Amino acid sequence: MEKIIQFELNGNQVQMPLNQDQSLLWALRTHFNLTGTKYGCGLGFCGACTVLMDNEPVRSCTIYMADVEGKKITTIEGLAPADQLHPIQQAFVDHDAMQCGYCTPGMIMNAYGLLLKNPSPSRKLIIEGMNNNYCRCGAHSQIVDAVESVSNEAKLNQIK
Repeated sequence: MEKIIQFELNGNQVQMPLNQDQSLLWALRTHFNLTGTKYGCGLGFCGACTVLMDNEPVRSCTIYMADVEGKKITTIEGLAPADQLHPIQQAFVDHDAMQCGYCTPGMIMNAYGLLLKNPSPSRKLIIEGMNNNYCRCGAHSQIVDAVESVSNEAKLNQIK
């Protein structure tokens, strides 16, 4: 008999057959058709596949589905209602913190996790917190500015 796992995905209880070898990244993209989470390096280094698991940023390419059972997963698609941008997403737009946009979902999810832990981080803490998400286009300073603006604008109630 096939084992079925259950977990929360973007606020909804979901279930799927367990495939021990399938990563969360590929389950999101293929089983749930949530393609905002990107495949980058496949080794957990670049951060393009970052999602939140129980409000902690994780690299979904390194998380296997057996470890997801009973967890709360939030992807870029679950950050805000479909017709609105989350304040962090809006800050990325306002600060031109993206060029090609490929790394942007992972950057935003990492920033969200950072601000959930520390709603008012210093610029140094933002740089340290975002350091392991790679952007090949060179938008690093705009990314830091975007995250800093959200923390400075005291939109903390909207972040959660």
